[in-house]
Amino acid sequence: MAKRLYIGNLSFNTTEAGLREAFAAAGEVTSVVVMMDKMTGRSRGFAFVEMATDEAAQAAIDMFNGKDLDGRNLTVNEARPMTERPPRRPMGGGFGRGPRDYNDNNDR
Repeated sequence: MAKRLYIGNLSFNTTEAGLREAFAAAGEVTSVVVMMDKMTGRSRGFAFVEMATDEAAQAAIDMFNGKDLDGRNLTVNEARPMTERPPRRPMGGGFGRGPRDYNDNNDR
């Protein structure tokens, strides 16, 4: 069964292809996703790598956790499932007041 790994402290210069090549040394890599910032298009500094077997995943953790890749010491561990998060507050108005109405005639 495939196991998903979290890769943290990733260099901004590390690519999906480079990560796939490095982790292939531990076993078959099923998928690689480097998380990118929507605004800048730059890496957010972490990725997810899915290994084909549990043994390959454990080998990757042993091989890369705390080790240097592209000038950064990686954090590699089993990815935790995404948890339920509260919805984000909508933008506008600030401090939960809601959008401002500039058309009211309440002169003070």
